[in-house]
Amino acid sequence: MRKQTEVVAALIWDGDRFLICQRPGNKARAMQWEFVGGKVEPGETGEQALIRECREELGVTLSVGMPFMEVVHAYPDITIHLTVFNACIVDGTPQKLEHNDLRWVLPGETAAFDFCPADRVILEKIVRERS
Repeated sequence: MRKQTEVVAALIWDGDRFLICQRPGNKARAMQWEFVGGKVEPGETGEQALIRECREELGVTLSVGMPFMEVVHAYPDITIHLTVFNACIVDGTPQKLEHNDLRWVLPGETAAFDFCPADRVILEKIVRERS
């Protein structure tokens, strides 16, 4: 069995909408939609990694809350252990520093977007809880 890579993502709400990000065309799972986040570096907590990633990718400062859920997913190139945290932006406005696009969407609108497979389970839980 492959070693799992620890990955974190943020579920950022603004009223009834939450933030989704479109991966750049030059990365694995190009142009698919995802929650902002990334790999946890050695010595970092999940919360620290998420704050760093959101500063690098969106130019915002986050306040990280409780975990929303965890997912293990095996892609052809990597197996990830993804922890999704509830989070809110405390400073800044999201910018496309790394992503192709950013959108604030309602839970009922997610079917119109092609999400990374690991994120689909998370979307199902959001839709169940928010509709």
